[in-house]
Amino acid sequence: MNNHNISVMHWRAIPRHHPSAFLLAAQLLSLVLYALFDGSSSGRAVLGAFGVLVLALVVWVINRSPTIRWIAWVIAVPAFALSLLSVMIIDQNLLIWSSLLEATLYFYAAGSLIAYMMKDYRVTTDELFAAGATFTLLAWGFAYAYLVCQTWVPGSFVGGNHPGQPLTFLEFLSLSFTNLSATGLGDILPINPPGRVLVMLEQFAGVAYIAVVVSRLIGMTIVRYEGKGTS
Repeated sequence: MNNHNISVMHWRAIPRHHPSAFLLAAQLLSLVLYALFDGSSSGRAVLGAFGVLVLALVVWVINRSPTIRWIAWVIAVPAFALSLLSVMIIDQNLLIWSSLLEATLYFYAAGSLIAYMMKDYRVTTDELFAAGATFTLLAWGFAYAYLVCQTWVPGSFVGGNHPGQPLTFLEFLSLSFTNLSATGLGDILPINPPGRVLVMLEQFAGVAYIAVVVSRLIGMTIVRYEGKGTS
């Protein structure tokens, strides 16, 4: 077998061995797309189409973890359909159900990856990618939850670049990242009980994720390299 064939086989094996890396890359790429296209009419279609692709990657990652796969498909199929419809049709009820299903799928995927990372005492490269992907899944899930809260209970949040108007998904995503990472709420504040409860739940989730999952992975990685050094 020549070097070219070995190289091709190596690159083909990457998606199989590191699916979490592809999901993490897609999530980070979507942030770039939001910066480029958010707020424009053509950008809505681009972001919607890419969002469906990310949902497909989410299901792919779930299917590779030790969770109940049919639950993922029960959530994902209507989420795919409603996401596509929400790109073509602007409707409040459609937005609520689409966002609710996507939030559910992201949270389920985050739980799936956490179970995958916690299943043994061995740290793999894909589990390190999964740690980053799980953080983005939680951030996206809470951003969709905030969007549902705002649509269901108007005026739940204030701030942003246009006071008195509904906040955009990108603004909620920014709130979610700052809140989940415990860096502060920034220029957006929850002002009623549903919004405040969601913010507190995300704060608890962020602290628990760092304290339990990330610290465990770091500890096992240190132990692994110390073991290699003494062997």
